[in-house]
Amino acid sequence: MFIAMNRFKVKTDSVDEFEAVWKTRKSRLDEMEGFIDFKLLRGPANRDENYTLYVSHSTWASYDAFESWTKSQNFRDAHKQAGDTKPSYIGSPAFEGFSIVEGA
Repeated sequence: MFIAMNRFKVKTDSVDEFEAVWKTRKSRLDEMEGFIDFKLLRGPANRDENYTLYVSHSTWASYDAFESWTKSQNFRDAHKQAGDTKPSYIGSPAFEGFSIVEGA
């Protein structure tokens, strides 16, 4: 299995807008072979730096299945309006990918 995550530092005053974009988008993930699960996670608010941490978390049967997603038309369609939310970020999203070593 492979887990793909993107970390977003979202400006405090943009949290509602950021969540609305994710809740209403058509990801088309479920059409991809090897896709298992997706979650958008809200983390702690950093009041000193005026942001809330979010993580998009997707689980795949393999790295190859994830990579196929990133090269697909479904991926391009799901991300074509991603630039619309960039003003709500502090910095760029940070990608992290993990292969499962142990566990179900």
